[in-house]
Amino acid sequence: MAKEKKIAVSWQTSPIERNSYLVYFTGQNIFYFLVASYLTTYLMMTGIDMAKAGVVVLAVKVWDAVNDALFGAIFDKIKFKNGQKCLPWVRISTLLIPAASIILFAIPTAASETVKLLWFALAYIFWDTAYTICDVPIYTMVTTITSNLDERNTLMSRRQILSGVGIALITGIFTILPSEKVGLSYTWTVVIASIIGAIVMIPIGLTGKERNYVRSESEENFSLIEMFRYLIKNKYLLIYYGGFIVANSFLTNNTLGIIASYYLFGDSLFSLVIGAITTPAQLIAALLVPIIIRKHDKFKVYFWSNVGIIITSALIFICGYGNIWVFIALNVLRTVPASIVGIMNFMFTPDCAEYGKFKTGTDAKGITFAIQTFSAKITAAVSSSMAMIILGWFGWKEVTAASFEELAASGVTQTPEAINGLWLTYALVPVIGYVISMAFYVFYKLNDKDVEIMAKANSGEITREDAEAQLSRKY
Repeated sequence: MAKEKKIAVSWQTSPIERNSYLVYFTGQNIFYFLVASYLTTYLMMTGIDMAKAGVVVLAVKVWDAVNDALFGAIFDKIKFKNGQKCLPWVRISTLLIPAASIILFAIPTAASETVKLLWFALAYIFWDTAYTICDVPIYTMVTTITSNLDERNTLMSRRQILSGVGIALITGIFTILPSEKVGLSYTWTVVIASIIGAIVMIPIGLTGKERNYVRSESEENFSLIEMFRYLIKNKYLLIYYGGFIVANSFLTNNTLGIIASYYLFGDSLFSLVIGAITTPAQLIAALLVPIIIRKHDKFKVYFWSNVGIIITSALIFICGYGNIWVFIALNVLRTVPASIVGIMNFMFTPDCAEYGKFKTGTDAKGITFAIQTFSAKITAAVSSSMAMIILGWFGWKEVTAASFEELAASGVTQTPEAINGLWLTYALVPVIGYVISMAFYVFYKLNDKDVEIMAKANSGEITREDAEAQLSRKY
């Protein structure tokens, strides 16, 4: 207790500010996982050809690539009169994201397929842009509200717990309300989720304080050429997000959870049962991560947790879905390393930002965090697109239904080949992605102790010469 009290005294944020910052991620993840995990399910019930929908998703990502880099540069350049760096963008996005989400899930069912695809493309671009405006600022805020590294790490760990609350909420809402038992339409389900998400995102805009933001000359004056040089020289940012993009682009199981539950296990609510059973393991992992990374380098923890995911996911595919209890047991086992990875995914961006400034002298947090935003969004889109294209290749039949209640009443069935394709896409494809990602992660050598030294040099607490003398290796 005494130790915790000592740590808390040195923290710079107030309790209400910390809680407002953390709960924001509950709302943000409601919207993120609404699209990342359930957009594919929704599209599979709008009567749109799966392969065409998959192509549209990938095409929209062309704008996304421009959009994220453009906003990262804008974010680094713009100086608000009130002296704030992140909060104005956060407030704007709190209004835009709910509106964009509702429009995205309101494709007119009576329209032609061409109109549906056009609606989807434009709405997806709107949503994608709105999400970019929120993601870079809210993650950057951890560096502007406090300069205390222990406080930053604690906030980053705890925000993943609150992110998990958002995931749990959207999982429950989007699994139960459109299910065979309730039958609420997807559009109204999204309206309800959007209201909840907006409510929990608002407080940080009212209570947040950016006390650690000092605009530097390097942040103000770097050119586009210097921006690209910064990215090229920030090799650990590229290595980490190279692995992240590969692993998460293959996470087709996240986008097919409800569909797999309905067709493989006979009930769309089965995914909710899996979620409930694995929740204790998720909570335990969330509580242990801050303790573990105080004693061990966090990337080593992250690396071996990824290995754990590969082993358990491979076992799930090999054992199949015929025995429900074996399937459940293996999912519980996989939840521990998967939860650790989920909590730690974005902990390395601030480290890469500190390394980038130390290496290049350019303070480009906006660009650094824009890579994070781009990676999160591109992987959600690619995994959705990949799932739809593979299912289309296996001959998945088009279905038009507002809910699983309507789907069950329609009597539409899928061929054995399509069901086999669903299992391969759900269980095998993610394993392939994790295996490939390890080829990137073995080259990540940035450690916690060196990042702390770099941060002190970047803030002027020590000289660069002193920092280089203390580093464990030459960077």
